[in-house]
Amino acid sequence: MPSPVIPPALTSLAAAAPSTPLGPFVDSLVSWTTWVTLMGLVGLIALAVLATGPAAARTAPAALPAVTTRIARAAVVAGVLAAPAVLTELAHSASKSHGYDWSAAWASLFDGTNAGRLDGLEITLVLVAAALVAPLTVRSVAAGRARGWLLGAGLAAASAALGATKFPTKVPADWGRGSFDVLVWMLHLLGGGVWFGGLAGLLLLAVPGAVPTTERRAFWSVAVRRFSVAAMACVAAITLSGLFLYWAHVDGLTQLVTTMYGRVLGVKILIFGGLLLLGTFNQFWLHPRLEALRDEGDQRPLVTVLLRKFPLVVAVEVVLALALLLVAPFLHGSARNQAYQAQVSEQSATPIPAKKLPKLAAKQVSTSTWVWGTLETVGVIALMGGSYQLSGRLARRRSAATATPDAAAPDATTLESATPEATAPAPLPN
Repeated sequence: MPSPVIPPALTSLAAAAPSTPLGPFVDSLVSWTTWVTLMGLVGLIALAVLATGPAAARTAPAALPAVTTRIARAAVVAGVLAAPAVLTELAHSASKSHGYDWSAAWASLFDGTNAGRLDGLEITLVLVAAALVAPLTVRSVAAGRARGWLLGAGLAAASAALGATKFPTKVPADWGRGSFDVLVWMLHLLGGGVWFGGLAGLLLLAVPGAVPTTERRAFWSVAVRRFSVAAMACVAAITLSGLFLYWAHVDGLTQLVTTMYGRVLGVKILIFGGLLLLGTFNQFWLHPRLEALRDEGDQRPLVTVLLRKFPLVVAVEVVLALALLLVAPFLHGSARNQAYQAQVSEQSATPIPAKKLPKLAAKQVSTSTWVWGTLETVGVIALMGGSYQLSGRLARRRSAATATPDAAAPDATTLESATPEATAPAPLPN
């Protein structure tokens, strides 16, 4: 992209480039609490709908109520905490002294403006989702036919509440671009929510007591495989939406190190890359070994087969996900504008207040943008689908190897000397 043209009136003398502060840490911490609770609510319910519920129904029907109630209780807690978290963020934003103006925040809900309607809907839908899931905290209800309806309705309400955070408050001048921007943010937020909340839910279920000991091996094999499908869809959604957001806010790799926005984004990318590496290891190494253990009929105690490594791996992934959500609120503005404003300020005869610095117009989508975007979409989807098929093939190959006469009846010495990696199932994290 060519360098922006600097107005001639600003090129006579040079002033110091403006600094771009990260902002108060408490502001980002308040936002982090909101994102954790909202995305956790969506992901926990989605986990019960997409992975653990069907897995329990298939492999351990008697454990289905216990699995459902454990996830439902965590979802209710997340929903109940999300409402005051959103209100706290509104109160902090409404205060003129960096404090909390609770009365102004409360008065802004459904105040007739689009922003007020969205804020009010966000809090309302969060409470509705928690109320819909609340009956499932009772095992008798979780075992009934209403389970699927309550989870589905709760997931819809929670997803709408999460989406309300990025719905536009003004009528867009370009409906096509505005609608596409909203779609991109929905993919980014819902993909992250399903992935993060799903990991947290799996960690809760790894604690003893949710699934009977005799059925845990089969349950976890199916549950992890089903979660892998959802997780790979999340990876595709986050990657594609992230590429578009990168294109919209960053002009070239140099801005990743020369602007504050780019540096923060770089940290976020590094954390996300670490999670992808863990996911690759889990998908192509641990999960095939889990499938082989299941087909082999490994009867070692659960503490050896599952609980020694699995919670630790998932806990590390959850911590990294929490760190990523903590970094995200520090992204303010865009790298494009920060680089442009720094150049304008450096060539200005007098210092320019930050609020009066000019801004670049949003990038315009061209034919080449659509071509590259289509190729990226096809490439990411093909990579995710191929990876899933390859991991399944590896699992079947390892299972076939365990069915040979030499491996069909392993003795106690062989079982005890198995590598730790072969005993620890773990899900794809993102």
